[in-house]
Amino acid sequence: MENDFLDKMEDNVVVRVCVIQNNLQELKEIWDQWDDEVKQLFYNNYGDLPYFFDIKVGEHLFRALAQFWNSTYSCFTFGEVDLVPTTEEYTSLLRCPRIQVDK
Repeated sequence: MENDFLDKMEDNVVVRVCVIQNNLQELKEIWDQWDDEVKQLFYNNYGDLPYFFDIKVGEHLFRALAQFWNSTYSCFTFGEVDLVPTTEEYTSLLRCPRIQVDK
């Protein structure tokens, strides 16, 4: 894991953000070591999160979405409209048909 600290000015307030970047390959190796029982416990607690290991995110899509992300409110802002994506919308954006969202 890699820790980075980012400092930025936001409305004359200094914001310190701690970013932890996990090694994707390491996470996949840990997942592969688990037996079906442990994996099922993980699914019960965290849902379909492991499916995100296999998703290839398009760089252009990511850059387009990132420019509209409002980190203060954890939403996308388009002009004066705020959009908070649901799990279903993230699933659609990332093209994750295997993920089943509880309704």
